[in-house]
Amino acid sequence: MIYKVYYQESKTQVPVRENTQTMYVEAASPREVRKKLQSRAFNIEFIQQLEGEHLEYEQASEYFELEQV
Repeated sequence: MIYKVYYQESKTQVPVRENTQTMYVEAASPREVRKKLQSRAFNIEFIQQLEGEHLEYEQASEYFELEQV
């Protein structure tokens, strides 16, 4: 499954919507996504599962790139 991860670069700063970044990760569950990204100092805000038409829409975006973790 592919998940879209919304995150902030730093855990020490207050989350600001304008600074939220995204990445796409392939994993079996949201828990596995967190485990894969544990070594990075990200403040993960939300993990969204992508499937069906939503996944197709995201894949059509020029910004879609699966993160190699």
